[in-house]
Amino acid sequence: MAVPLLWVPVTIGAATAQVFRNGAQASLTGKIGTLGATQVRFVFGFPFALLFLALALAIGGTGLPPVGGTALAWCALGAVAQIGATALMLVVMKARAFGVAYAYIKTEPVIVALLGVALIGDVLSPLSWLAIGVVTAGVVLSSIRPGEARLLLSEGRLIGAGMLGGGLFGLSAIAFRAAIEAVPEGGAVLRSLTMLALSLAIQSVLLGLWLALRDREAFVGSLREWRASLGAGFLGALASSGWFIAFSLTPAANVRTLALIEMPLAALVSRRFSGGKALGRNEWLGLALVLAGLALLLAAHAA
Repeated sequence: MAVPLLWVPVTIGAATAQVFRNGAQASLTGKIGTLGATQVRFVFGFPFALLFLALALAIGGTGLPPVGGTALAWCALGAVAQIGATALMLVVMKARAFGVAYAYIKTEPVIVALLGVALIGDVLSPLSWLAIGVVTAGVVLSSIRPGEARLLLSEGRLIGAGMLGGGLFGLSAIAFRAAIEAVPEGGAVLRSLTMLALSLAIQSVLLGLWLALRDREAFVGSLREWRASLGAGFLGALASSGWFIAFSLTPAANVRTLALIEMPLAALVSRRFSGGKALGRNEWLGLALVLAGLALLLAAHAA
């Protein structure tokens, strides 16, 4: 029997794991470079994804579901888009404080909602659209300090990189949801974990080949920092498992909007990872708008 709001706790759990995963990756960037830190979530996350899938198969007592060409194509698109999005996210995090980087990246929900309608026909209620708008306004407000609006215009490349990263994350979310929906057999958890393992396999191969040809030192560096890399890989696989399962239960726009519960969490860990200062008034107001938008989203689904 399906639980209508099961995607809510699953998404919150995934968001919590992702905050700490992103922080672990950000701390690795200075040691092994952006590309080296990017591949950690995929290469070191792949074994854990296989472990999660094996546990699901053992508990369910079933075999792997069949994966057709459509599911594979969507999965490959999501995998490539996510690689680019993760690299851009780490570039922004390296240039700006950990919490502020989230503000640039997490303008994603509007993009996800629009792509969901255009690409796979996901339909949202008017209240859900309002919630997405309120959350996005909160993200923008929290990113701009009083008197800094003009200054931020000089950071065009950084803002562009953050927005592009958010767009690619949005595309990957839609693609992964479409891939899961294209698997004809199996329960939500099994189909989701199968697509997760397949996507991480694709990403590990692509990044492994790139690093072998262009930047072997980055891969060697991740092995040298294996403890931190292993932790980031586990957190990445745990977060991704939650995202994929949530995608199988509700439109991706709902998941990625509720995922912004991670913004308050990111603010709390900002000092630890980047030495960020205490939140300003605009950031508190922005976070309040984010939380109000999330409340609207939950109200839309509770009705």
